[in-house]
Amino acid sequence: MNKIKLYHGSLECISQPEIREPNRTLDYGCGFYTTTNYQQAEDWVLRHRNDKQKPTVGYVNEYEIDLDEVRTANCLWFDAPTEKWVDFVYANRNDRSFKHDYDFVYGPVANDKVYAAFTLYEAGLLSKQELIAELKTYVLVDQLLFHTPQSLQLLTFIDAKEIRL
Repeated sequence: MNKIKLYHGSLECISQPEIREPNRTLDYGCGFYTTTNYQQAEDWVLRHRNDKQKPTVGYVNEYEIDLDEVRTANCLWFDAPTEKWVDFVYANRNDRSFKHDYDFVYGPVANDKVYAAFTLYEAGLLSKQELIAELKTYVLVDQLLFHTPQSLQLLTFIDAKEIRL
């Protein structure tokens, strides 16, 4: 067994994750997004402290999963930005009809720096190769998307740390 911890930043304690259709396009499509980086999850919570609902608290939800089960499932895995990763993220962000049937998708997060570079690519100001070269200079955080209800069954809730906003 190869158990790892995963984190999900939210304005809610989420002991029973579910797949939700987003109201905007996301890097890897609809699903439940997690990361192995606690700070990434906490930063997500803190970025949403100015939401219209004026929350006073958020949560970093902690989970555990056997990575071997993820890797043997129907999984798309990106260790780093590649042409295939760029094409996949681009399709998810720009083609509302694009769908995939992976249970899991793992790879780099398009955080603020990555998002800015990717926007330059989308605008035609960077080539795919220039984008990948640029991204290789960044320290990238990861994300693991749970795309199907079956994939969520492998996830075990551990705890939720309250974050005061």
